[in-house]
Formats: sequence, C-alpha cells, structure tokens
Amino acid sequence: MKDTQFGPTGWTPDRLGSLSGKTYLITGANAGAGFQASRIFLSKGAKVIMLNRSAEKSVVAIKSLKQEFGPSAQVNFIKMDLADLSSVREAAAKVLETVPHIDALICNAAIAQVPEQKFTKDGFESQLGTNHYGHFVLCGMLFDRLEESRGRIVVVASLGYKMGLRTIQFDDMNWDKNYSANPAYSQSKLAQMMFAYELQDKINANQKSVEVYVCHPGSSATSLISTSGGLMTRVAFYLMSLSPMVQSAEKGSYPEVMCATENGLEQRALYGPTGRMEWVGPVGKGTLEPHAYDKSVMEKLWVISQKETGFEWAF
Repeated sequence: MKDTQFGPTGWTPDRLGSLSGKTYLITGANAGAGFQASRIFLSKGAKVIMLNRSAEKSVVAIKSLKQEFGPSAQVNFIKMDLADLSSVREAAAKVLETVPHIDALICNAAIAQVPEQKFTKDGFESQLGTNHYGHFVLCGMLFDRLEESRGRIVVVASLGYKMGLRTIQFDDMNWDKNYSANPAYSQSKLAQMMFAYELQDKINANQKSVEVYVCHPGSSATSLISTSGGLMTRVAFYLMSLSPMVQSAEKGSYPEVMCATENGLEQRALYGPTGRMEWVGPVGKGTLEPHAYDKSVMEKLWVISQKETGFEWAF
C-alpha cells in the first residue's frame, strides 16, 4: 500500500517554509545524507550545528556550505566521536553551554558492515556502540533542553533492521561467539529503533512533549559503506549505485528533514522511500514490522543500555 499523505511525488523540501530562528543538531553531518540535510536547512535560513568526529572534514564541509549559502550562513560544528562516550558527554556539555534552543536532534551518524569484530573505546562491539549507545547517551543528556524547546528527536534507522536475528542477542551483544558484519549491523539499527519507540512510551507515560520519529534513507549513495564496509561490500554497493535502485544522498536526506520539520506525522512509524522495495521512490510512511517494537525486548534493552553506558535517564 503506497503512502499518499504527500501526493504522488511524496514529501520534498518544497513543502518547507522559512526555518529562520530554528536550530538543528545533526550527528555525522560532514558527508552523505547528514551534509545534504544541512544544505536543506541552511537554504531555508535555519541554524545547523554538526556533531562530527573529524575536525578536518568538518572545516571543509563548512567552507563549502558558506560558499554556497554565503558567509553569514549559520553553521558550525562540535567535535564528537560516538564511539567514545567521554567524547559524547563533552560534546553534549558544550551543546548545553552554547545552544539555548534545539528544534531537532537528528541521530544521523552511523557505521555499517564492519568486516571484522572491532570495539569502541568503552569496549562495545563497534556498530552497537557507535550507532546505539553513543546516541542513547547524547539524547539523554540533551533531553531536557529538547523538552524546554518542545523539540524533536529523529532517529535515522535502516531497512537493515529486518535482516539478521530480528531481535537483540542479549546473551552476547558484542558477538564474541559468532561475529558477522551484517547481523551485527542489523542489531545496532534495530537497537536504535527500539530505543526510539521505548522513548516514545516513556515520554507519554511521563507527560513530556518531545516528539520522536524514526526514518531511513533507503538505498542512497552516501559514504556509509565506503567508510566502514569491507572490500566486497564496497564493490557490490558501488556496482549497485550505478543502477536505478540507488538514489542520491540528497534524496536520502529527505526523510530525516521531513521528520525534523513536518507536522502531522505518526510517531509509531517508519518513514522513508515508498517505491520499489522501499529502497527508492517518493518519501512517506513505509512499512514497520512489529518485531521493531516488541515491548519486552525494548524494556530489557533500555535497562541494559543504561547499565552499559552508565547513563541514567531522568524518567
């Protein structure tokens, strides 16, 4: 069933009015969909704060954005490495010092298909640690500021949540026994979605006003696979990227921009392309499989995430 909420062409940035006075925080915003989302926000007069691991790439990205939108374009970056929770805490503290209002925090950064088992600085399997635990702490530390701003959290997931085990391997979350790139990536993206849906439930139960949306970019020509995937994965994706089954990074950014700005969206949903296999095509509400919001698994994951990260949410 095709989503028709936004007509045959789906959601596009043409729906946006002025975003002057709005502030958007985006993780992993110096390349790919995060960079394209920054471009769209800046084109509408918003302020963008990038939370990026590489200072060097951030400087290049900001220079390019200021060349496009003029020297007064409101864009800067705060250095943050999601694979190091002390870096996440420092960056969040800096945001709280310097950013009085947050309209949306977009959890866009990710690593994918890491070919061999690797660990974050805190000892977590690299994909789970970076994609889920890093964002779990960041969202928790910025939640009160988002609440004051009546802001939103946008979690950028992946159709990969349907691969692998379709649940959380609680007895071996680091995949010590059976590490394989795709199932471990799938678990990390499923964990991000479960975090978002459990957070929705906690917000409702505690009568808070932050809205939480989940989206995915479809099959987009971003740098994600080329920066962390193995050689065969990179080659396969490159060959695929020459086909109509892969869209531009700019189109891949539409779902996260929509979830950060559009009114009337559903929270217990998954937004993204609605065309062939939901990889490409008009952006709208896609298919959400029930295993992504299995309540008992979500609750258990929340408890474990707090314990592992040492971060207690204030609910």
